[in-house]
Amino acid sequence: MSIKVTNVSKKYGTQLALDNVSFEIRKGEVVGFLGPNGAGKSTMMKIITCYIPPSSGNVSVNEMDVMEQSLEVRKKIGYLPEHNPLYLDMYVREYLHFTGELYKVKNLKQRVNDMIDRVGLGGESHKKIEALSKGYRQRVGLAQAMIHDPEVLVLDEPTSGLDPNQLVEIRSLIQDIGKEKTVMLSTHIMQEVEAICGRTIIINKGKIVADGETASLRSGMGRAGYELLVEFSGPVPVKTLKDIAGVGEVMPEGENSFVIRVNVDEDIRAAFSAVAVSHGVAVLTLARRELKMEDIFKELTR
Repeated sequence: MSIKVTNVSKKYGTQLALDNVSFEIRKGEVVGFLGPNGAGKSTMMKIITCYIPPSSGNVSVNEMDVMEQSLEVRKKIGYLPEHNPLYLDMYVREYLHFTGELYKVKNLKQRVNDMIDRVGLGGESHKKIEALSKGYRQRVGLAQAMIHDPEVLVLDEPTSGLDPNQLVEIRSLIQDIGKEKTVMLSTHIMQEVEAICGRTIIINKGKIVADGETASLRSGMGRAGYELLVEFSGPVPVKTLKDIAGVGEVMPEGENSFVIRVNVDEDIRAAFSAVAVSHGVAVLTLARRELKMEDIFKELTR
């Protein structure tokens, strides 16, 4: 087991940031750790990486306790914090060499070259870090997190500040790393979770509210029903749509268009055609809508 969290709580004064949190992450998993701001994501990551202690409970990394064997745990973990701390007056190569020396990395010069190539810093490696864009600073942060070839990577908002092309490259890199290492990443980009995370953990107000395969969460966690996107050529009252048998929630999506939450598994599309005829309008769109991680996230954390 790469990461094991058991009944962890964390208090800041009277504020309870984590409330009896438990989960396990196995070797080779890429796990998305999601939650709204203030949910406890960064606090949990700081505990796992030995930056702060839990108020109660236990955390182990590769069967080593983060409190009792802190130094050994840090050797096995690569960590990119949310606010990427870098020495801005150092050059890229200089900084990575400095970080590698702290970890006593062998063949350090070659390892620095490998990391620069792997995260796409080749064209920027001669510059001071202060001269880099936010996206390239994130790449430097990723490189320092991986310089000592850790078994576990904990990444807090790893793609913050990257442009669309850089996003694709870094996502591909994380997926590649996940084939041989354990990766736990926090992000607010739902498409990122769908693209690279085989499993998703969602935390809200310090408690785990969902934990499962990303595909299963997207399918609505096994609940009955589905969603329909319906568009009419003219106005139809929301109340009329809510009165259709099987309709749970009606969410206006635009002028005369709605997202309909259906609470049963039966096909009720014919009822919308009948409603349209009774109101003298036509049905322009009537399509089943696949749930996105964003929909699940909103439902679990609102």
